[in-house]
Amino acid sequence: MLLAMTGGPKQSYILPMQKGGAVYIMTNKYNTVLYTGVTANLWRRVFEHKERLDPKCFTFKYNIDKLVYFESFHSIEEAIAREKQIKGGSRKKKEMLIN
Repeated sequence: MLLAMTGGPKQSYILPMQKGGAVYIMTNKYNTVLYTGVTANLWRRVFEHKERLDPKCFTFKYNIDKLVYFESFHSIEEAIAREKQIKGGSRKKKEMLIN
């Protein structure tokens, strides 16, 4: 997304809008399932999981509604890279992050 800015009547330039991101881990009531996700708006995304808005979603199927871990990043690209690292790790590594 780009933001147009003007520096005066004859000056204009374009700046990229930077948007941060977050990687998060959620679980269910019994802590038996771990879900790792990435989002640009953590609080909205957690709300969507808790409200079970999408019946086709993994988190809906397994009743995942409890946020147990998150990391914030300056860019969504950094968050995506971290999500891939976390997803590539074992359950034990994820539990170590949470604890």
